[in-house]
Amino acid sequence: MKFAVVVFPGSNSDYDAFYAASRVVGEQAELVWHKDADLKGADAVILPGGFAHGDYLRTGAIARFSPIMGAVTAFADRGGPVLGICNGFQVLLEAGLLPGAMVRNDRIKFVSQLVPVRVEQTDTPFTAACAPQQVLQLPIAHGEGNYYAPPGVLDDIEANRQVVFRYTSPAGEPGADWNPNGSLNNIAGICNRRRNVVGLMPHPERAAELPLGSVDGRVVLASVVKALAAVSR
Repeated sequence: MKFAVVVFPGSNSDYDAFYAASRVVGEQAELVWHKDADLKGADAVILPGGFAHGDYLRTGAIARFSPIMGAVTAFADRGGPVLGICNGFQVLLEAGLLPGAMVRNDRIKFVSQLVPVRVEQTDTPFTAACAPQQVLQLPIAHGEGNYYAPPGVLDDIEANRQVVFRYTSPAGEPGADWNPNGSLNNIAGICNRRRNVVGLMPHPERAAELPLGSVDGRVVLASVVKALAAVSR
């Protein structure tokens, strides 16, 4: 299979995602510039972390208008798997591909640390190889990772099982002490109703090899390989 990793001006995890997909997971991967108009035959799309367009106006607010986002939206509408990581998650929110928004961390400072994240759902392309309630050790690095949605929207997200990742203790227990940014309901990642578009603030691509401190992120990218292989049978 082939990954397309979209590169915006200001992306800084694009090569990390490319490396994890190609060298660690062992699949084809191609970097796609934000001004391109097509995804070059990709089977899965990654919007990587960073500071797209310097995060002017709001995080992801300018990137949503990049030409490539038309192709990403069309790909998602056809059911193609799309993963937004950190800033990529923010872009998906701004583009309306996922519900809700990101606001400033409640601690009003940038946070960068390894955190436990519990897998809430395994029926998305990016959690298909995970165990239910599996706790992953993944790094975060963001200043605006505080997930917000109006009460009615938040209720719908929970009712429709769209919360895919949640901040918890290492034992898998959610709580304020384990919430690094103030996200409502300890939400670390969500999916759309169709379940093919997933966004998360933690960086699985930065936790794919032991020298990085964790290999738990590898399963996120390996999941989409498993999911697409199952569809092609």
